[in-house]
Amino acid sequence: MSEPPSLAALCEAAGTKFVLALFVDLNGKPCAKLVPVEAVETLSAEGAGFAGYAVGAIGQEPKDPDLVAIPDPASFTPVPFVKEGLAIVHCDPHVLGKPWPFAPRNILRALVQQAADAGFEPWVGAEVEYFLLKRSAAGELVPADDDDTAARPCYDARGVTRMYDHLAAISSAMNQLGWGNYANDHEDGSGQFEQNFRYADALTTADRVITLRYLLSVMAAGRGMIATFMPKPFTGKTGSGLHLHLSLTSGDAEVFPAGDSTEDARGLGLSATAYAFVAGILDHARALQAVLAPTVNSYKRTGATATASGASWAPNTPTWGGNDRTRYVRIPDAHRLELRGGDGSANPYLAIAGALAAGLDGVKSFADPGEPGSGPGDSLPPTLLHAVEALEADPVVTGMLDAAAGEWAGDAVPSVAHYFAQLKREEFFTWHSDVSSWEHHRYLTAF
Repeated sequence: MSEPPSLAALCEAAGTKFVLALFVDLNGKPCAKLVPVEAVETLSAEGAGFAGYAVGAIGQEPKDPDLVAIPDPASFTPVPFVKEGLAIVHCDPHVLGKPWPFAPRNILRALVQQAADAGFEPWVGAEVEYFLLKRSAAGELVPADDDDTAARPCYDARGVTRMYDHLAAISSAMNQLGWGNYANDHEDGSGQFEQNFRYADALTTADRVITLRYLLSVMAAGRGMIATFMPKPFTGKTGSGLHLHLSLTSGDAEVFPAGDSTEDARGLGLSATAYAFVAGILDHARALQAVLAPTVNSYKRTGATATASGASWAPNTPTWGGNDRTRYVRIPDAHRLELRGGDGSANPYLAIAGALAAGLDGVKSFADPGEPGSGPGDSLPPTLLHAVEALEADPVVTGMLDAAAGEWAGDAVPSVAHYFAQLKREEFFTWHSDVSSWEHHRYLTAF
């Protein structure tokens, strides 16, 4: 078997002049250094150094040694449609020569290995929803398209056509990269869109979600727009999800379809392993929401009781069923399940890792999801604080967050799960302590 091409060779073949050596923190913030092609061999050999505390939520203090981003040549992505000669390479952060356990890409790598140890290869598709906005003369956020005012704009051919230049540019970019863009549509909220690409292995899909968010942000900005993945930017409109389509193979064989009718316990064409995987996700759903819906704003989306279109499309109870978009876990066909609990703020590495951890736990314990339409009986957490409390009580989801800590056993490195929970708890209370305009309207002259 021949050696895969080096990063330098990939740059030469693509005509690359600069590389963004990129990774994300636990919040999903993309961090990078711009490396000239003349220094790419040094990047490959030594990585790119970062002051980890300055990065953000990645488990470091100012006194800590450098975070070193080691490029993964398999993720090399030329993006000449952003800047001629520019490419992205996703990186695995290391500290002192060991994979840093707070790095989301390293966490997902660990879960993919756990799946491999159990005999499976995970495959993932992702639906990236977002809004295209601008600021009005008064400074308010409004849809970038002034004519996007229909009461029910979803799938409106005229809305897609008015945004043709942006949508076509993103579609062409995805297809140039070989991602297989197969649909671009106007979603349920004014100014909301979705652009789909083919599924791939878990790590590749997570990388592509991060890359697509970057492309959408910078290419929209080039047209004077703001692309936002905020879960619920407007009170009365539908929010943005990050729905994940999950499946497993073992060798060359699909795992989820039933081998015969005697194996299909619920009549949806699934195998016993697939039903157990669904059950695992349902059993850990409350804790999973801390990584699938990881912001204060997330719970404005799942808690919505009404929207302009009449539906929120965001499940607030962990139930499952067939081709039913009101369910937390939807079964579109016998080859995959759709996890609908995630939103646009989800870090794709953590969201996918969490889904794998929960599903594999269900497989390990031969869990039963119950009849279609049912679930564990609890509602999903109503706030980020409740989700954090559920996370801390769930050893499977906390174990997922700590999954990359193996090489640091015995070192003075805090638990990633504890760090993440504290991070999110502080986020909640920072919001909670901020006096809002709602409070002025409600209380200013009420007493």
